[in-house]
Amino acid sequence: MPLKNNKINAISFALSLILGTTFITPAIAQDTLILADAYIDVAKGKSINDAAIIVSNNQIIKVTTATNINNKADYSLIDLKGKTLVPGVMDMHVHLSFDAEDNFLESMNYSVPRQTVKAVKNAQKTLLAGFTTVRDLGASGYSVIATRDGIDAGDIPGPRIWAVGHAIGITGGHCDDNFPAPEAHAKAQGVADGPWEVRTKVRENIKYGANAIKVCATGGVFSKGTQVGAQQMTYEELKSAADEAHMRGLVIAAHAHGTSGIKDAIRAGIDSIEHCSFMDDEAIKMAIKAGTYLSCDIYNTEYTLAYGAANGVPEANINKEKQVSQAQRDSFRKAVKAGAKMVFGSDAAIYPHGDNGKQFSRMVTFGMTPIQALQAATINSAALIKQDNLGQIKAGFMADIIAVDGNPLDNISLMENVTFVMKDGVVYKQL
Repeated sequence: MPLKNNKINAISFALSLILGTTFITPAIAQDTLILADAYIDVAKGKSINDAAIIVSNNQIIKVTTATNINNKADYSLIDLKGKTLVPGVMDMHVHLSFDAEDNFLESMNYSVPRQTVKAVKNAQKTLLAGFTTVRDLGASGYSVIATRDGIDAGDIPGPRIWAVGHAIGITGGHCDDNFPAPEAHAKAQGVADGPWEVRTKVRENIKYGANAIKVCATGGVFSKGTQVGAQQMTYEELKSAADEAHMRGLVIAAHAHGTSGIKDAIRAGIDSIEHCSFMDDEAIKMAIKAGTYLSCDIYNTEYTLAYGAANGVPEANINKEKQVSQAQRDSFRKAVKAGAKMVFGSDAAIYPHGDNGKQFSRMVTFGMTPIQALQAATINSAALIKQDNLGQIKAGFMADIIAVDGNPLDNISLMENVTFVMKDGVVYKQL
């Protein structure tokens, strides 16, 4: 740093002699030094004590120990004594434009501008909870794509967002709008029947800014008139969606609770299976062989059963949640034990945004070690969305760094109370 300053001073002095003008030396932005008790090396699966991380602009340029820093005065210092640093965590299944606390049926009539305002609010809540990257798997009117673009432009705070636009599904399926009366002729914007209609919807989403794709392979909990495990999209429809998404360089997810829908989605080349409620041993083996990622939202059941009725969720939907909750957790446990690729996906909006971190404890309760849970939300999620500069505290990676009081490898519930958030080298929270 002093060498850089001396060079600029010398240039300024030389110009002043030549031109007879006095130049004011520009201020030099200092690199940032973050000191903490430890950091989590998610690739090696352990914590490293006496952490010292040097950040320049939005990138980590050095990871070392405090004893190896010769002159701390050369840096803008962030002292996080008593804390452990963790890579900014990722949630691969959120819906930012909806709130669990709102009346379920009334919220379906929100305008797109109203949903966009919701997304802006929830993006900030999600970021402050330590989730620096999310994948939004369905929103009306490209509301979350607009929110993402506002974040990228620096207009509003929020995480990095991979957004699918409209979730694609069949007429009358889980991703259609089935609640209004028939004479309303309601139809969700992602409805498509047949392989070529599905391809068209993929192309339409991409046209309007989607950087990920989602299809609805089976019935679901929060839709009307669908059996939660019944397959809805055919193999041919799923294959056309996967082929089109991959041809355009995008990762594709499939909402799939039921066994046959899960298997056909894997056969079709879908990159991640969402929910995964009724997986048999064959489905898990297929996922492992194909390298398919599994995203299981195993936290939100308690919220739905405790507050769903008060928030206007119909009894039929609550009963469907009761059908899948234990099965989903059993499938999660089996998949972890078998060594399947797992990512962190919480379905935020089914529970309040900002509470995403509460799922970590559930993941450990149902079979993961603390480091496996953190890896699901960091290196595994980064691999799913094909980002080789996210998910680690490592030189050359983006400066997405969070901190908790204590060590989450000793107590994973610490991830529910993130006290420091840096995204892209900018500090958004420090307690």
